[in-house]
Amino acid sequence: MAPLLHEARLVKSPAELALLRHAAEISARGHLRAMRASRPGLEEYQLQAELEHEFRWQGGSGPAYASIVGGGANACVLHYIVNRAPLKDGDLVLIDAGAEFELYAGDITRTFPVNGRFSDAQRALYTVVLDVQERAVAAVRPGTTLAAIHAEVVRGLTEGLIHLGLLEGEVQARIDDESYRRFYLHSTSHWLGLDVHDVGLYRRDGEPRPLVPGMVVTVEPGLYIPADDDIPEALRGIGIRIEDDVVVTDEGHEVLTASVPKSVEAIEALMAGK
Repeated sequence: MAPLLHEARLVKSPAELALLRHAAEISARGHLRAMRASRPGLEEYQLQAELEHEFRWQGGSGPAYASIVGGGANACVLHYIVNRAPLKDGDLVLIDAGAEFELYAGDITRTFPVNGRFSDAQRALYTVVLDVQERAVAAVRPGTTLAAIHAEVVRGLTEGLIHLGLLEGEVQARIDDESYRRFYLHSTSHWLGLDVHDVGLYRRDGEPRPLVPGMVVTVEPGLYIPADDDIPEALRGIGIRIEDDVVVTDEGHEVLTASVPKSVEAIEALMAGK
């Protein structure tokens, strides 16, 4: 019975998509509020409080999962939920959080400077992740697979790591030997719906399943740079992830979370109050 129910949940009805759009909008409002509130000297939990206050204020039942607010090197911990450290001037902060509305989940990740301005090194690394994420979102359409999107994300991130001097050699060689996994440890996408990691098979008969209209996925590449001696000092301990919620449509896709800025310029303008 469970596999049948899982398959039924995988393709969303128009009514379900309406609820997911609203969950995404509430989630977006929380992220915008946290960006505007950010400043050095706050604690991570204070940004969490801003987020979750907005989730409830906008009619959500609360967070759809444990909110992640990781400043500095804490952003390199994939499921960091302690949220007790101070936010420091010059650091980035990664927020992975979403609201639940009528049992449906939002799931957004944004990474931004605590003080509202990216350093040159932060901007360079962030731009790699953003370019890859935008290309991955654009690739969501009927007939493609999450495995194909992930493969292109791995290629793009590996190219960026080589360009920044964090890896050496040819792109395909670094993909083949999985050197990139030192900096990128997770998959690019998961199903989204009644659960933040919703049910449904990713493969059928051993092959990646093609996307069809009505499926809802996340797109969330990231880079996590350890604070090791062989890493350029300006890049040590930086974690960046960018995540949007995307519906597969007949024509291609719809981004549910586009109202939260993710370009460097848009983030800095929002945080400057412009």
